[in-house]
Amino acid sequence: MAVVPSEVEFSANRNPLPHFYSDYLRNRLSAFYFFSPTKFLSNFTSPFRSSRRRECLPLPLPSNFLDSSMNNTNASRVHAVLKDVLERVLTNLHRIQKNLQFWQSIAEKSDNRKAYFMVFERGPRAFIGETVKLLRGRAAQDSSLQNLCQSASDHVNERVSVLSCLRCSLATFLAQIYVEVDKVGEELLKDPENKLPSLLGTINDLFSTLEASVGHLHATRQSDSSVDGTYSTPLMFEELPEINQDGSQWTDCEIRDAISSVYRNLDKLESYICFLVVKHRKPKKITQHWVHYACGAVGLSVCSLWLLRHSSLMGSSDLDNWIQDAKDSTVDFFTEHLEKPILSIRDELFETFRKRHQGLMDLEEVRLTSDSLHRMLLAFSEQTKGQKFPVNASDQKMLEIVMDRYEKELMHPIQNLVSGELARAMLIQVQKLKLDIETAMLELNQILRANEINFAVLAALPAFFVSLLLIMLIRGWFKRDTKAEGRGRIARIQRRLLVAEAEERIMQYQNYVEQGSESDAKYTYGLILYSLDRLYSVVKRHAEDSGEWQRLRQDIIKLASPRLQIDNKLTVMSNLKILYDCLLPVLKSR
Repeated sequence: MAVVPSEVEFSANRNPLPHFYSDYLRNRLSAFYFFSPTKFLSNFTSPFRSSRRRECLPLPLPSNFLDSSMNNTNASRVHAVLKDVLERVLTNLHRIQKNLQFWQSIAEKSDNRKAYFMVFERGPRAFIGETVKLLRGRAAQDSSLQNLCQSASDHVNERVSVLSCLRCSLATFLAQIYVEVDKVGEELLKDPENKLPSLLGTINDLFSTLEASVGHLHATRQSDSSVDGTYSTPLMFEELPEINQDGSQWTDCEIRDAISSVYRNLDKLESYICFLVVKHRKPKKITQHWVHYACGAVGLSVCSLWLLRHSSLMGSSDLDNWIQDAKDSTVDFFTEHLEKPILSIRDELFETFRKRHQGLMDLEEVRLTSDSLHRMLLAFSEQTKGQKFPVNASDQKMLEIVMDRYEKELMHPIQNLVSGELARAMLIQVQKLKLDIETAMLELNQILRANEINFAVLAALPAFFVSLLLIMLIRGWFKRDTKAEGRGRIARIQRRLLVAEAEERIMQYQNYVEQGSESDAKYTYGLILYSLDRLYSVVKRHAEDSGEWQRLRQDIIKLASPRLQIDNKLTVMSNLKILYDCLLPVLKSR
């Protein structure tokens, strides 16, 4: 049973020894009744309760209620009780909703798919049982497959019905609690001493109403149920102690007894709901895919036996040789495609300044060859034309003079080779050819040096892509960004689906209110609170990181408020989808 908040404060003003020993004796006596209904349910369902407490949707109380309740112990106690009731009801609603969504998805599938689920996705025991039934029906010339499909439909529909009724009862209870707290919030702040009795009495009445709803479900399931096992005894919530409920002032002892009664009722409700959910829960992942796991286990066993046969334990060195070959191949791959290219890039980057001197020397040789050719052209042109040329004369113009003289000298090659200018013109052309070759070699050397890094990067690309693929696989395996709390594309889509779900339920609530269907309206309002609670919990971290949590929190509280008009809620809902970064759609890159 949950510990009542501030219970130490109650006993602080009294002698602690009698209370200590009375509680000790009561606990020792209750330990003998291990098989009592409530004790049995609590022990049976305790492994399925979540011990991690999370921040849920805030209570509809004034913003300064907590500050004022610090000076009022009773108000702070009731605030703690209401917060625990809201949190535990929302937690149980979430547990019911997860299982209900699974069974609803199965119910929407075809009869053959339901039959496949009954045989292959409920574990080895169900597989053997359903197979025996099919064989018996075939031997008796009965329509065994049709019976299997009907059995599967009944199996799934029963679970959908039970979980839907549970969700309806809890959602209605949640809506009633939320509305009542909203009604007395201001008055509880102003006059807590007079409003506490009425509030606790209202909570007690709501527990009685919930008991009737769940008890009716229990009676229906008890008479006709295909679920294995037996149900527990019906819920019997405690009534408020016989205290002065008509008076305006309650003593600390009376308030403590009332709060303890609420906590005991809450424990009974949670145990009973956990029991029903366990009976109607969806199969675990390992149960649904037991065939795949069994085939994998068989394959792994065969592979293990094969490896054992080739290992050193059986006197064979094949396995050691294969491991060594694989190791050598992997090392060679990363050496050739990763280590050497990276070292080449490093050497190229660090030896740039050392190679700079060699490049300057090559450039100086080209410059000397160019100056020598210029002087030769200048002397030849001055001698041929018989005039003085400027020092900075164009090499191209002087080369034209050389070529004209060369063409004339070629008319008498033998004579001009001995006594003419033919030999000199040919030497000038050889010098020009030398200059062109050195210039081309210098440019080619510069191109090769500039592309050395590119060649090394290309050589490292295979290893780079392999490493990147491994990193992406490991990141995806560990991150698994599929829940709404994540940061990826799927998480953002799920958060927007939560907004759409809340908006749809708000419109359904409006329709029920207009039709005058009070029960359906309360049920839908409870589902609205559940959707807003899920949205509240999944967007908090992202909104805090972006600095928009305070405004987003106020908008979610407005959507949960019973006093806000439906049109205003729809306006706030439309603003949620366009104002806040954590709820914006995913931008597709073109």
